[in-house]
Amino acid sequence: MEPNNQPMYAPVSEPDAQLAPALPETAPDTSDETAPSPDDPIHWSASEFIQAEKGTIWFVIFGIVCAVLIATDILIFKSYTFSVLVAVIAFTIIFFAKRPPRDIQYTLSGQQGLYIGDELRHYSDFKSFGYIEDEGSHSIVLIPIKRFSPAVSIYFPEEVGEKIVDILGARLPMEDLKLDLIDKIVRKLRI
Repeated sequence: MEPNNQPMYAPVSEPDAQLAPALPETAPDTSDETAPSPDDPIHWSASEFIQAEKGTIWFVIFGIVCAVLIATDILIFKSYTFSVLVAVIAFTIIFFAKRPPRDIQYTLSGQQGLYIGDELRHYSDFKSFGYIEDEGSHSIVLIPIKRFSPAVSIYFPEEVGEKIVDILGARLPMEDLKLDLIDKIVRKLRI
């Protein structure tokens, strides 16, 4: 064998920039980083209820109806407890009719549930949900598991509606809901 005159270890040198193959310039792929995941929380703010405008005529008619009920009770039935009940109900309705709705902050988390203000409502508290659109307002109604618990109505702007339905639909069954007779009467009377 012939002796090799080259050193066994060659000194390491910096690679020559001209000899390095040119890589194609591409923009970094950030689509996965910025695309919202289905479990990202959604935040929005909405009114706690839709307030119907009530003019002077509404209050006059409401006062006449209450006065007729009280007069009927005093003159015919002579049961003053009904008169007191009508007066308390009338005062309560007038108080809430004058009160403007609060603006509530909502956060819907895919993992935890729905935050209404600072209160967390877990998905396990509800058996289903439904979507209702009425006179330009959009709302989700969450149906509770407990029999005598009230349903939770949440209003939201149209632009976040699809995301809300997607998150809720992944965790709860969706029902076809419509306004019942009492809801229609309440809305017609603008209470």
